[in-house]
Amino acid sequence: MKYYIIAGEASGDLHGANLMKSLKGLDPAAEFRCWGGDAMRAQGGVLVKHYRDLAYMGFAEVVSHIGAILRNIRLCKRDLLQYRPHVLILVDYPGFNMRIAPFAHKHGIRTVYYIAPQVWAWRTGRIRKLKRSIDRIFTLLPFERKFYEAYGAEAFFEGNPLVDAIAAYVPDENFREKYLSVADARPLVVLLPGSRKQEIARIFPTMLEVADRNPQYRYVVAGTSHIPEALYRKHLEAYPQVALEFGHTYDLFTLASAGMIKSGTSTLEAALFSVPQVVCYRTSPATYRIGRLLVNKDVAFISLVNLIMGRKVVTELLQGDFTARRLEEAFLRICQDTPERQKQLSDYVQLKEVMGKGGTSDRVAFSIISDLDVL
Repeated sequence: MKYYIIAGEASGDLHGANLMKSLKGLDPAAEFRCWGGDAMRAQGGVLVKHYRDLAYMGFAEVVSHIGAILRNIRLCKRDLLQYRPHVLILVDYPGFNMRIAPFAHKHGIRTVYYIAPQVWAWRTGRIRKLKRSIDRIFTLLPFERKFYEAYGAEAFFEGNPLVDAIAAYVPDENFREKYLSVADARPLVVLLPGSRKQEIARIFPTMLEVADRNPQYRYVVAGTSHIPEALYRKHLEAYPQVALEFGHTYDLFTLASAGMIKSGTSTLEAALFSVPQVVCYRTSPATYRIGRLLVNKDVAFISLVNLIMGRKVVTELLQGDFTARRLEEAFLRICQDTPERQKQLSDYVQLKEVMGKGGTSDRVAFSIISDLDVL
């Protein structure tokens, strides 16, 4: 069978690759054509576009790159018709994928949304579009299925693929030994300033300022491979005590006593590795104002950890609240042996129970292939 998969960022590349592996287990003759990254390519996918060429964050940046975005959409549509897959699998990335879905539906291509858009957070009207153009919807979070169904759209929760990714993680003992063997008894703190250039520019300096004020900890930045190293080094010039590592985020989570983490998938990954954290986020003032107008007023949190649990587990510092003073205060409360740190770790145990067991990719793959009537 022929599969066409579209993902637009690192987490989607990871989940898409794991799904590809499961699909190949059921369909040894599977062929893949992808918009994604190195992980999907490693699973045998023919890469049309790398996600590093697709990542535009914020309304202002989207507007300034609208020409490139529209060209990519046209390219995708042409390529999709030329390839004629048995099924199109959309992985998150709603701004792009929700333009492709109705096109595929119009041309008779079966379409699955794996990691469906967060319509519960903003623009709930998109549910109508999803109902018309998507044959099967898989949600990322346990509470999302009920939300979709409340609007008359059938959705399925087969677990969260991050659980699979973490279960499959094999520690790099050589890397871990690099830090464990150093005669430095200070607790290690991991910094994740984001996976886009704009995020690093707006978030990283504040993290580094707090790190500089607290030399009783040692700090390591978990770099993102598609961000040029020079961009990180530019910010790190004045902070030679802060290390930078690429390709070892999970290894760093196993070593870290705490983290300062930009809001996104990494917050959930850190929680699943039991790393106490402060969640950080800052975007342009215009983007933030527009976002506040569009976000569902009933959504009280931004981090996945808090959203899944339906209450505050980790501290979120957003926009104007994201200052060096407030970050330092929240950071020190979770680094030291405080009730807040212990409560966060206890809540993580409950979070893991809510997230369920692994096998998500296998279950979704089975569902996709069963719908194609080839089993």
